[in-house]
Amino acid sequence: MAKHSESFKLEIVQRYLAGKVGSETLAKQAGVGRGSLRRWVAAYREHGQKGLRKKFSHYSAEFKLNVLQQAERQALSNTQVAACFDLRGGGGVVGAWRRRYDEGGLQALHPKPRGRPAKTMPQPKPPPAAPAAADDARTLDALRNENAALRAEVAYLKKVEALVRADRQAAPKGRKPSSS
Repeated sequence: MAKHSESFKLEIVQRYLAGKVGSETLAKQAGVGRGSLRRWVAAYREHGQKGLRKKFSHYSAEFKLNVLQQAERQALSNTQVAACFDLRGGGGVVGAWRRRYDEGGLQALHPKPRGRPAKTMPQPKPPPAAPAAADDARTLDALRNENAALRAEVAYLKKVEALVRADRQAAPKGRKPSSS
C-alpha cells in the first residue's frame, strides 16, 4: 500500500499551486519530504491527477534507452526526464539506468528476473542397458565355472572334516596308565 493516498497528494499539490505557502513550509505542515512534494508537483503539472496515482511498471531495455537518449538530446535532468515520461521512481530510477548503461551498455538495461530461481529436479538416471546376448553367454559361462569351483571347494572341505573326525574317533579314549 502507498504511504500517501492519491487524494492526500492532490490536496497538498493544490495548496502548493495556490501559492499561499512555500514548499518547505507546506512539506513540514504535511509531514512529507520536500523532495516528495516537488516530485508530486512536477508529476501533476506534466500529467495531471493521473501523475499522482500509484503505478507499477516494468520497462523494456529499449524504452529505457529511449528515455536516456531523450534526456541527452534535450539536456534534461534525471528528475525532469522522470516527470516527462511519468516514471514513478523519480530521478533516482533514471540515474540508476544511466549508470547501468554506462557500465554495461544496452544489455545492462534488460530487466533482471525477480525472485528465487526455480528449483530444478535432478534427472532420473536411465536404467542400465541390458547386456547383449554375447555378454549373457560369457556371464553365464563364468557363473557356471565359479559354481563348479565352489562345489569342489565345499567337497574338499567336507573330506578334510571327515578325515579329522575319523582320526579323533580312532584315538584311544581314556587316560594313560600312570607309572608309579
